[in-house]
Amino acid sequence: MDVDRLFQGLGGFGRFQLSALVLLSAARLPLPWNFLLHIFLSAVPPHHCRLPHPGPGNLSRAQRLRTSSPLQPDGTPSPCRMYPSPQLQLLYQPPHLDGQHNLSDTVRCTHGWEFDTSQFTSTIATEWDLVCERRRLNQAAGTFFFLGVTLGGPLFGYLSDRCGRRYVLLLGCLVTATFGTIASFSVGFTMFSITRLLSGVGLTAVSLTSITLAVEWTDVKHRALVGATCSLAWSVGNISLALIAYLLRDWRWLMLSVSAPCLLLAALCWWIPESARWLLAAGQTERALSELQRCARVNKVTTASCLSLEDLEKLVKTDRSQAHSSVCTLVNTPQMRRITIFSGIIWLGAAFSYYSISYTVGAFGLDIYLTHFIYGAIEVPGKLLAYLLLDTVGRRPAQGGFLLLTGLLMTLRQLIPKDVPVLLLLVGIIAKGSAEAAFTTAFLYTAELFPTPIRQSGLGYTSLMGRVGASLTPLVLLLDEFWDFLPHLIFISVTMVAGTVSFLLPETAHVPLPESIADIEARHQAAAAESGNDIPLRPLGNGEQHKAEGTAGSNGRAEGDGPADTVGAEGL
Repeated sequence: MDVDRLFQGLGGFGRFQLSALVLLSAARLPLPWNFLLHIFLSAVPPHHCRLPHPGPGNLSRAQRLRTSSPLQPDGTPSPCRMYPSPQLQLLYQPPHLDGQHNLSDTVRCTHGWEFDTSQFTSTIATEWDLVCERRRLNQAAGTFFFLGVTLGGPLFGYLSDRCGRRYVLLLGCLVTATFGTIASFSVGFTMFSITRLLSGVGLTAVSLTSITLAVEWTDVKHRALVGATCSLAWSVGNISLALIAYLLRDWRWLMLSVSAPCLLLAALCWWIPESARWLLAAGQTERALSELQRCARVNKVTTASCLSLEDLEKLVKTDRSQAHSSVCTLVNTPQMRRITIFSGIIWLGAAFSYYSISYTVGAFGLDIYLTHFIYGAIEVPGKLLAYLLLDTVGRRPAQGGFLLLTGLLMTLRQLIPKDVPVLLLLVGIIAKGSAEAAFTTAFLYTAELFPTPIRQSGLGYTSLMGRVGASLTPLVLLLDEFWDFLPHLIFISVTMVAGTVSFLLPETAHVPLPESIADIEARHQAAAAESGNDIPLRPLGNGEQHKAEGTAGSNGRAEGDGPADTVGAEGL
């Protein structure tokens, strides 16, 4: 008897699983609202030095601007420099002669800045003058948020393996709602950065735990479908972010609108069941029996009445010493070290590619809201393509192929002249879809590589690596001060390396999930001995799978007992 066959006896994918999937998908909607909020929150509208008051004589505002600010080559006022005193002679000479003034003839803005409010009523850049020499602080705002997400990955991954999925999901919703709401009332940049960081910590719990809960209540046949559905919830949230930002042009109202709904999601946790798989792995058979009987009632399965504690006890005879393994277990054995290191590199590359493309959404000179909407919409076919390829070509080729394709498209985008914005946008859209497919595959692949007792810890570690990439993205973009192509060279190189590394990991398509670290090492040794090559895992046919399950049962372990196809860029 194993958990997957037990789920089949409880109706497979029935009304219980469907209702849980709907609730957990709803919990994922605010994820892209917060993860990609930096695009609109830190937007820098056109600006120039604030004009000194009062101006000389009876000059109009346009004339005062002309005599106070040097012009750029495109004819717009300089955003960061001004003349120390009004240059009245400029009123009588053509603009192209302004170049006769050297940089030494100008000074930094001494009276602050004036911003164009036609597109954004306010952003944190306009609120606290995070432009010009303070530009780095504006980009650092995104880094602070992802630093919190980075810290939350291993923290909540560990807590989820120790305390349960449902409680951690509830805690994450409450933390996100509380500190996100406080951030919208920030009175200074320091307060905003701290509360945004803490909001990111809580958001990680929602990101990791919601998708794990969804797939842990699903049988083998429907795991990929459930994972894809949860991942599509991210895309729906991403698309809706463009509409929300379009309607709310003030950053405080925008921040509040994406944070407050998490309180509603916290209330929904009352109806979300705890993972029976985790309860069994933790040895809590009585609670597991209660949840399974609840599942049977909702699915209207009567045969579950014969289910007893004795039956469930047979499923928890796996190494109980590993039920509460520490995160150090991730690197205790050769194959676990291999999986941990390489999967971390994959997540770093996936995050670099995804967020570098997302954060340059306004680089084409087109409407930022429309471009973001298109970027979000292209994720849907990207996810569907990944879903179709995962079972046909396998996890490893899909992961490596999507990352390498993304790197090539990012390179091509740098070779296209900037005076062809439509072509740039087209290549960017395809690259965004490919990057999303790579991130989608990374969630699935990672969950299948790690054994059940440390699956959430493994996801927490890889999430940490992904968030390191996300938090470094705004800072890497600042390197264009030294060389325009340097940030893109870094993003492309890391993405290509991650794609190459993907082919060094074992294939997991159609392979029963590992239930212990011993399974990981035993499969590697068995496959290597059989083939003479270092191929850790191979797909099993139905007969072989039943044989493997029988062997696992004789050893006190049940194959296929754990979450699998976690899919999405969440992110994430």
